[in-house]
Formats: sequence, structure tokens, C-alpha cells
Amino acid sequence: MLKKYINIFTYIFSIFFITFSTSSEELNMKEILEIIQKDLRTLERAVYSESFQKKTGGETSLTGKETEDVLTRHLLKLSEIEKQFQNLTNKFEEINFKVDKLSSRLSKTQADNQLRFQDLESNSNIVQKNQNSQDNLIINENTDTNLTSKKIMPGTSQPQDLGTISYKDMTDTNETQSIQSVETTQTILTESFINEEKILPNASPLEQYEFATSFLKVGDYNMAERAFREFVDTNPDNDLSGNAQYWYAETFRIRQLYTDAASAYLEGYQKYPKSEKAPINLLKLGVSLVQIGEKDQGCLMIAGVKKQYPNATQSVLQKAKYEEKKFECKKENS
Repeated sequence: MLKKYINIFTYIFSIFFITFSTSSEELNMKEILEIIQKDLRTLERAVYSESFQKKTGGETSLTGKETEDVLTRHLLKLSEIEKQFQNLTNKFEEINFKVDKLSSRLSKTQADNQLRFQDLESNSNIVQKNQNSQDNLIINENTDTNLTSKKIMPGTSQPQDLGTISYKDMTDTNETQSIQSVETTQTILTESFINEEKILPNASPLEQYEFATSFLKVGDYNMAERAFREFVDTNPDNDLSGNAQYWYAETFRIRQLYTDAASAYLEGYQKYPKSEKAPINLLKLGVSLVQIGEKDQGCLMIAGVKKQYPNATQSVLQKAKYEEKKFECKKENS
């Protein structure tokens, strides 16, 4: 019966993958990922339900050890599917990052072009003014030449005209250009460096927690990181702080920042040992330590899940057993 469900789910997953690769313009990637995630949860519930611990129709029932082995094998398969799903998520985030980077470059190019156009326009106006001034000088010189034949002005042998500006004075625009350049630079720096402010709403801790969780649902892990960090700092003794610390660490693990994730899990393990998320937090701490090269410490943490939290959910205990096999912790200990 379990094999039949696995085959059905594999067939559904293949259909979704083929549909996504051939019709990427018609379907939304986010919707497809949500459907796959929903099917994964459904299959996981089915694996741990009692209906898969007994066989119907005259088949002999499995022993407790055989049942655990079957569940462990299926957990391995589910882990492979989870890795594929994580790879798809990472590719999706990478595409979003590239799009944002391209958009930023385009905005900078547009701003640069606008500045260049403004400079060209200013230069053209200056040239036009200079040309007009030069024409005025020529006219004034011709007029003064006619006047010198009649009368010489006192104090000089050359004719002078009050209020005229030389061509050199008109073309000397160093001060104006310098001021414009400084003002432009100040504007760009002001837009680039913006102080981060609090993002949680002025509401109850429950509403703040739900607000932070909303960033996880839409895949905005950077904002989720900031929101959960702010929640823990603002409400260190709240009942939801342990959960918030766990999700704060998850934002790093999802982005494959395993060192930061291990540090966040460790903080949650030390500060909130009785939290609802404490068993899975300890398990994820062990996995993160193994992934950053601390295999001995990581295996001790994974093995400590069953010792410190024997009443944890069956899924967490099975996951811990699976991780021990995956990282070969017992071989290292022996």
C-alpha cells in the first residue's frame, strides 16, 4: 500500500516537473512549488499514520523494528525529494536575485544617463551664452572703433565699455561645475545609505509573530531574518520567543548559511530548552554542525535528541535516527 502511494506521488511530481519545464510561461513557479510542498506534507502524514503500520487483505503485519526500517527508508526518499525541492527554491531565489541586480543596474544606468544629459544641456547653454557674448563683444568693438575716431576716453588709449564681460570670464565655470558635482554625489549617497528601522508593527506579540511569519510564507528570508531577530530582542521572555528563535535560524539554513544557522540554533538551544521547537532546534543544530565540519559535536547533538526529549513527536525522533544513519554517526562513535 505504501509503495503504491509512493509511486503515485512520484508520478504526480514528474508531471509537475515536466509541466514546469515545458510551460514555464503559463504557470507561476511559486504556485507549483507550493503544490509540491503541500503534496510532501500529505505524504509525510500518510507515512506516519497508523494505516501504514498494518497491511490489509491477508498480508502479515510488520514488527515494530521492520516498521521503523520501512519508515526510515521512506524518510530517505523524502529527503531526496526535499533536496530537489530545495534546489528548485535556491534556483528561484537566484533568479530573483539576478533580476533585482539587473533592475538596480538599469536604474543606475538611467540615473547616469540623466546626469549626462543634464551636463550636455548645461554645456550647450553655456556655449550658447558664450557665443552670444562673443557676438556682443564684436558688435561693441565695432561700435567703439567708430567712437574712437571721434573721441578718446580719458585714462586709456583703448575704448572700454561698462558692463561688458570678457570671453574668458564667461567660459570659466569651474565653481559652478564643482557645486553641481557635489550636490549630485550627496543625493546619491543619501539614497544609498538608509538607516534600518524597526519593521514590526506596534501591536501585541502574537500579531508581531504572525507579521514576521508572513515574510517566510512569501519567501522573503532577508526580511524574515530581521523580523524574527527584532521579535526575540523585543520579547525575550514571551512564549513565542523560542519559536521565533528557531525560525530565525531557519532563515540562514534555507539560504545555506550554515555557520550563521548553527550559531542561531545554538542560541535557541541555550536560551529556550523547554520551547515547543526545542527538539527540532537541537536536531537542526547537530545537522548544521556536521555541515560546517564539526562532525563529532554534531553527532552528539543528534544523538542527544532522543535522550533529552524522549517525548518529542515521532517525526522528530525518526528524523534524528535518519540523520544518524546519513552521517554515519554510530560508526564514528564506535
